[in-house]
This record gives sequence, C-alpha cells and structure tokens, in this order.
Amino acid sequence: MTPAARIAGAIDLLAALAAEPRRPADAIAHDFFRARRFIGGGDRRAVSDLAWGAVREHARLVWWVRRAGAEPSPRLLILAHLVLVERRSPSAVFTGERYAPAALTAAETAVAEALRGQDLLHPAMPMTARLNLPEWALPGLEERFAETLPREAEALAGTAPLDLRVNLLRGTRAAALAALAGEGIKAEPMPFSPWGLRVAGRKPIGSTKAYQSGLVEVQDEGSQLIAAVTGAKPGMRVADLCAGAGGKTLAIAMTMANKGRITACDVSAPRLAGAARRFARAGVDNAETHLLEHGDRWGKRRAGQFDRVLVDAPCTGTGTWRRNPDARHRMGAEDLRELVAKQHEILSIGAELVKPGGLLVYATCSLLPEEDERQVDRFLAEHPAFSVLPLAEAWAQADLPAAPPGEGPYLLMSPARHGTDGFFAAVMRRG
Repeated sequence: MTPAARIAGAIDLLAALAAEPRRPADAIAHDFFRARRFIGGGDRRAVSDLAWGAVREHARLVWWVRRAGAEPSPRLLILAHLVLVERRSPSAVFTGERYAPAALTAAETAVAEALRGQDLLHPAMPMTARLNLPEWALPGLEERFAETLPREAEALAGTAPLDLRVNLLRGTRAAALAALAGEGIKAEPMPFSPWGLRVAGRKPIGSTKAYQSGLVEVQDEGSQLIAAVTGAKPGMRVADLCAGAGGKTLAIAMTMANKGRITACDVSAPRLAGAARRFARAGVDNAETHLLEHGDRWGKRRAGQFDRVLVDAPCTGTGTWRRNPDARHRMGAEDLRELVAKQHEILSIGAELVKPGGLLVYATCSLLPEEDERQVDRFLAEHPAFSVLPLAEAWAQADLPAAPPGEGPYLLMSPARHGTDGFFAAVMRRG
C-alpha cells in the first residue's frame, strides 16, 4: 500500500469503529482486516498504528477540530493527527488519486490551515482534553490520584507492554526465558509476579513454541497478582465467578498444582468454550466450566461450598485504557451507574458461595473508587460475616515472595506507579 492508501485505510477503520459504538473495538478491527485480506502484515500495522494513534489522542483532536469550527469525523480526526502529531501536510495525502483519500474540501482545508504550526497541547484546553480523559471519569480519577493524576493520565494514554505468565504446570520461569530466547525473544522477570515475564516491543508470541505448548500465557502482571492473592492451594475448591476467557482461572489452577477443583463461570458460552481450549493447551485438568443462565440454581445448590471465590467483576475498564483506548470514549456516566449496580449484585451472589473461613476476592480493572473501595464498603455493611484481610496478610498467606506493591488494605495497581494495567482487589474472609 502507498502511504496515502494506508491513511485511507485508517480513516475507514475509524469509521467502522464509530459505526458500532457498543461493539468491542478489537472485534471490529479483526473483522475489518479479515474483509481486506489484500492488506499485508506491514500495511496492517501501519493502518492500525495511525487509527489507534488518533483514538489515543481523541479528546485533544476533537477539541482542536471544534476550535477550528468543524465537527469531528474520521477524516478530520486523521487529518488533525497528521498535522498535530505527525507534523505532516494533509494536502500531500488527501489527493483523490487512486487509493488515496478524497481531496480536501474547502472546509477541511480551512481546518488544516487552522491547525498548522500548532502544538497538540494548548493552554486553553480544558482538563479533560489536556489529560485526554473523558468527563464522566474525571471526578473518580481526581479522587484516586489527586496531584499525581497528570502522570497517571499520561501513562494511561501510552501503550502497554507485553506481559507473559509462565505456566508452572509446563515448566519453570528459567525454562521459559530460555525457550523464548531460543526463538529470538528477549524477556525479563517482573518485579512483583513470581511467574511473570515482560517482553520489550511487539513480538509474535502466538506463533512461538513456548506459547503453543502452553509454557507461557499472555497476561498483564496486575492480573497475575489478582490470581495470586486468592491464595488458592492444592486440594481446594475454587469458583471464578466472572471467568471470561479464563486467564485468571488458568493462573489459579496453576497455583493449585492441578489438585482440587476450580469452576470457571460466565454468562457467555463462546468465552467459556475459548477458556476450555486454553485449559487443554496449558495442561489444566482440574478446571470445569459452567454457563450462568437466567433462572440458574447452580449457585443455590453450591452455597457455602467454596474455599475461594473470585469475583472479577465487569467494570468500566479504566485501568486498561492503554490496551483499549477506545473504551474511554465508548462509555458514559450511565454505563458507570449500571456497572456499579451489577457489581453489587454479583458480589452478593459470590458471597453465598464462600464457606465459613473461606476467602472472597473482589477485583476490577478499574481505577474508580465507585467501583472499588466504595463497592467493598457497601458490601461489608450489608454482610457483617465478612471482614477485609489486609493486603500484607493476603500476600503472606499466598506465599508470595518480596513485598506487596503497596501498604494499604487493598491491592491497587496503576500504570504510572507499577507499570501494569490498573487493577483493584479486596480480599475478604468469611467468619
């Protein structure tokens, strides 16, 4: 593809994302490129980089386009990104020639002229644009980070590293390092997770023998630590109530050394089917799946039977914006209210499954207090049989090395402080 054709592709990809605001962006991008098999690997990366670059700078680009007197569109957002971020002249690209974007209209030319020579950041920008944060999430993030919010916002706007979890059912961390090195991939041990490896840059992990054999799994270090603080041991009975594709189930099954039983629950049959395939590749044979359906009495029949229950609740995903930059603009205040209500409901269901003396772990990939500490406070007020197990005690109980990444009662990870996605976890014991 020519450079101009790549830009046309990026405009089309942005338009596809805008056309389905409630659908996961990665699924849209997958279908977009599958329908355009003529786009090779290098061109696909170039188109993706430009489109996701515009998505990452969305709030700032929208502010500039509107300041120039226009309403944002995929064409104008890419134009603004070219001018303000890449310092390129759009007139050399928007030519209307074969495979290139259509020539600029008079109105678009006026926008390009208004942006030319400007810096991406402007003193007149409101805080939401300056920090590249949506208005609905700003109060919670200000409460969470206070004066360090600019640093956290910058980290959330960046790109995430490639984190791997070594599967101890298949081998050691040293063995994984050697296997990856043998395929030309350099990795480094993580600072907190005893099973974690971090890979610099983009690497085709999925095609490596280490991945295909189940020796390593892709998993952010923060996500690994949530699985770790459940403290699941061999022989226990564990429920992962919102298992999704089974990433944390895999990690917990590993800590159980394939002994005992872990049930991965979810409302999505396709996600559970994918989880089952991952279990087989990883050599996990103590895990089962259960599809949660309306009217399902599975939970009632198993009340008080589990040593550990993980509620990795659906949330706004504010902690994963490095990986899902579109999510900050696809949600709003109403979504937050609905999710908080759903979290409360699921947490109460999970509590019923915990046996006396067992642990309930509530986790989110959110950095908003409404979904984290306040949710826990409400739960504890309504369930006096439960009490918080402070992070230091949960860490020690899980036999984790080194020191925990914080001194408070909860696990709280953030991109700027820890280099991970943003995660929250509260460990609670049933009396």
